[in-house]
Amino acid sequence: MTGGSWDPRGGSTRATVAISEEEARLLQEVVEGYCGLAKGVGVGFERKVAPRLEALGFDGFRSYYHHLRYDPDGPRELEDLVECLTTHETYFFREGYQLEAFGVEILAELWHRLRAHKRLTIWSAGCSTGEEVYTVAMLLLEDPRFRGWNIRVVGTDLSRRVVAAAREGNYGAASFRVTEPYFLRKYFEPKGARHRVRDEVRALCSFGQLNLVDTERHRVLWPCDVVFCRNVLMYLSATARHRVVDSFYDTLDPGGWLLLGHSESLLNVTTRFEIAQLSRDLVYRRPPK
Repeated sequence: MTGGSWDPRGGSTRATVAISEEEARLLQEVVEGYCGLAKGVGVGFERKVAPRLEALGFDGFRSYYHHLRYDPDGPRELEDLVECLTTHETYFFREGYQLEAFGVEILAELWHRLRAHKRLTIWSAGCSTGEEVYTVAMLLLEDPRFRGWNIRVVGTDLSRRVVAAAREGNYGAASFRVTEPYFLRKYFEPKGARHRVRDEVRALCSFGQLNLVDTERHRVLWPCDVVFCRNVLMYLSATARHRVVDSFYDTLDPGGWLLLGHSESLLNVTTRFEIAQLSRDLVYRRPPK
């Protein structure tokens, strides 16, 4: 590559070496093998990968591929590459109709089934910057039936950067685009132009980096009562989806719930889960014993 600088909006200020179909295929194979992420070949892929070549000083995509595959620093660079390829768009109380079904119907079932032991574990798989995790925690704090329970709301994500942001729990206005003023006043404290999650919410929550295709590590979360995996499976290859969903089934206790994004389903993925038609949403459930 010749000298030049990168436009912070994502474009290059000078001509770049074009990626060939073979190079794009090789790079996508590496990414998919690492985290299951399946991206189409094309200009968008080239544009997202190119800044990593610039950062490391490579003169072409083939050299970068060899670095990922064979250099001792390749695994660490894969994390940086995946950061360029993934999006982390989320906000509090996203897909409210599903959260209403969760807060009204699923929590009622969980309370009835688990009230003897008073233990509840909820996993947000692909939690991004943490808004979903804290949303679930707030809904639990709003429900008096769960006072005195041992509650864990665990958020995991592939990205170290967003996990760090989730732990910090400090959010700008975009995260509150559909949040009712009641929740903002009760569960957040102002920090300049931003708002920080209050300690009573944070006490229920924990975060960690987790590659979803590393299904052996799912065992540390067993047994789960609910898994939220919303708008994640759509980005995975078919092989990765099968693997991850099968592991969700094994991680959930019998009777446990799986909540996907509104455009996602388990059609052609698995028949192990049963479909539960709630008043506001269609969700999945590991059949009770």
